[in-house]
This record gives sequence, structure tokens and C-alpha cells, in this order.
Amino acid sequence: MHELRPHLTQESFLAQVARQQAQGWQMAYLECDGAVRSVTGYRLIENLAWGRILYVDDLVTRGADHGGGFGSQMLDWLIAQARQHQCDQFHLDSGVQRFGAHRFYLHKGMDITCHHFAMKL
Repeated sequence: MHELRPHLTQESFLAQVARQQAQGWQMAYLECDGAVRSVTGYRLIENLAWGRILYVDDLVTRGADHGGGFGSQMLDWLIAQARQHQCDQFHLDSGVQRFGAHRFYLHKGMDITCHHFAMKL
């Protein structure tokens, strides 16, 4: 997770995870040969726009493992979780600069369906 969120120290990461878990956030990882290869943080939520969804907050595969199929396995697992929990849709946001991730998501059958706007406060 540090590769995706390098601004978090171990202490701040653990505190943030505890707060998010209290709100339903879950974490999963894919391990191979004794090493974590891919990790995700996600939540099941409902809203008026999309109904019940599985929303992926974080999805990262170790840089050294890109192209090894680990991210694909993790994404497939997340989609299966969404179906198992009878979600209407599956969602994630991706930074505009993450072109490789965008190609990956499009290749996996996802669509770009909206723009996400934000403001730092």
C-alpha cells in the first residue's frame, strides 16, 4: 500500500485504517511465494445515483510485479465480491495521471462514466 500512498507513515496508516474500518472499509491482499503482490481497500455503500455498489478506494500491485497478473486477479476477486454482495455496480476512481491503470481498467471491461471533482480544504 505504501507504493500507492507514500505520504502515510506506518503510524498514520494504521490509525487511518482503524477509522475507515469503523465505517465499513475492508482490506484484502494477494500473496504469492511469501510476498504480498497486490493489495486493495474497498467498501460496500449505497447511494441514490448508483444503488448498492462496491467502491474501491485503493488498488495497487507492487511495481516489480506489474504485468504478472496479480492486479488482474485482484480486480476479478473484487468484482466477484460485488456480485456476491448483490451490488448493482462496481466503482473506482483513478488519478488522471495513471495512464497505465486506465488502460488496465478499460482492458478489464470497465468504462469511464464520470469526472470526479475535488477541492482541498
